[in-house]
Amino acid sequence: MSLKILDTFPDFTQESTQGPLNFYDWAGDSWVVLFSHPKDFTPVCTTELGAVAKLKPEFDKRNVKAIGLSVDAVAQHLAWAGDIERTQGAALNFPLIADVDRRVATLLDLIHPNASDTNTVRSVFVVDPAKRVRLTLTYPASTGRNFDELLRTIDSLQLTDAHKVATPADWHQGDDVIILPSLGADEAKALFPAGWTEHTPYLRTVPQPEAAD
Repeated sequence: MSLKILDTFPDFTQESTQGPLNFYDWAGDSWVVLFSHPKDFTPVCTTELGAVAKLKPEFDKRNVKAIGLSVDAVAQHLAWAGDIERTQGAALNFPLIADVDRRVATLLDLIHPNASDTNTVRSVFVVDPAKRVRLTLTYPASTGRNFDELLRTIDSLQLTDAHKVATPADWHQGDDVIILPSLGADEAKALFPAGWTEHTPYLRTVPQPEAAD
C-alpha cells in the first residue's frame, strides 16, 4: 500500500555508499528527504544528485538529511558518483542506498508494473523527526525534480508546526501567512496581538511569525 501523508515511514537496513545503513538510526532527530532513482548512470538523475549535493548547506540550516535510493550495487553507485562530480561540479555528500534486491523499493511501493517490473519510479518523500511522511511527490522520467520547491515546502512545514498558521499559494520565507480558521477571535488576539488583515472571516493574514518577532 502506498504511503500517505502522516503515515509512519517504515524503518529498514540496507547497504549504501556509506556502508550498512539503518534508516531510523541514520535519520536520528532530523528531517529527511529521500528520493528514488530507476537506475544508475541516467542523465536526469545525474543532474538531480548534483543539485542535492550543492544544496547541503541549505539542508543543514533546516536540520534536513538527504538520501538517495537506486537499484544498482554500491560499486556502480561509486562509479556513478565520479560522473556526478565531474559533470555537475559537486561530489556526492549524502548516502545512496544500494537496493539491489528491491527490498526497500518494494517496502515503499516504488515498483510500478505499468512502467517497469524492476526499476523504481522517481519519487520523493519528506519525513519529519517523528518519522511521519509529510510530503510525497512522483515525477515522470523526463522531468528533473525541483529541489527549491522541496526546500520551500520544508520551510512551510517547519513554520506551521511551530505556529498556528498555514501558508498561502506560492508562499516563500518572509511572506504573510494565514491564521488557522480553527482559531477563534480571542485565541487569535492572544497569539497575534498586533492584529491581522481580515479578507473574509475564514481568511486572515499576518506577517510571518519569525519576521514579526
